[in-house]
Amino acid sequence: ILGGIMRSITVFIMMFAGLLASCSSQRAFTKGEYTDPDKVILLDDKYNESDMKIMADALVDSLLKHPIISSAKKIPVFQVENVSNSTSEHIDMQSLTDKIRTALIKSGKVQFHDKLQRGTLSKEYEYQTQSGNVTKETAKAKGYQIGSDYMLSGDFSSNVQEVGAKKVIYYKLTLNATDIKTGLIVWTDDKEIKKLYKKRSYAM
Repeated sequence: ILGGIMRSITVFIMMFAGLLASCSSQRAFTKGEYTDPDKVILLDDKYNESDMKIMADALVDSLLKHPIISSAKKIPVFQVENVSNSTSEHIDMQSLTDKIRTALIKSGKVQFHDKLQRGTLSKEYEYQTQSGNVTKETAKAKGYQIGSDYMLSGDFSSNVQEVGAKKVIYYKLTLNATDIKTGLIVWTDDKEIKKLYKKRSYAM
């Protein structure tokens, strides 16, 4: 009988502890506040939005200062190609390239083709010119698109070193601008980030 009572008490304690843990986890992030998007906050050792901003800003500034843009007689037209992720982390490369493209467009010195929407544009041309639902005066016909001048591509890589209680993470983003007419890389640059982390020591 005593053994049964002890087992019942043990089960009760485990259930109560689980309930407390569940309640604690549910209450952990119930209060929040807005913070400055430009403020660097390192909550863990993963790639974050601060890293993205630092890299994107540096490469955008470099490209805008290059003669293919700064000395161009007309606003150059770019299209974004693949920026490969050579790291072991899951990184949203689309967000990274979107951030770079947005900053370049906002500068007013660069224009971009939306390569992903070409199929949609073709269907829209057909609708406007062949469906009979759009007036001839306002219908947009094929043959008036502006060809891209450059392709923007690149690679994102990393290296991790961990010795004892210290961990160093190195990131490098490389971008290339390729002249579509000649096939030559006319601009390339990279931005490096190195972060040092130290493991916490817990007193027993």
